[in-house]
Amino acid sequence: MYVILIYDIKTDEKSPRIHRNIFKICKKYLTNVQKSVFEGELSRAEELKLKMELKPFIRKDKDSIVIFKSRSNKWLDKEFWAMEDDKTSNII
Repeated sequence: MYVILIYDIKTDEKSPRIHRNIFKICKKYLTNVQKSVFEGELSRAEELKLKMELKPFIRKDKDSIVIFKSRSNKWLDKEFWAMEDDKTSNII
């Protein structure tokens, strides 16, 4: 499945460490397209591994992660409204 993952970490004294860990874990599985936005292809097993790795760092009362899922990136229309920087494009 193709996913777009967005996270938001509440800013406080612990947020730099949490943000760093969340970023590193997401980068293992997906392509970073903007500051807190990742996208890419994940199997169901990879999705579960990602979720389990993120779980210890997410503060349920302060932080959020949203995952949009699609069967394939073919079902998404990507449109840039400013600078175009398509890091997930496979076209050379």
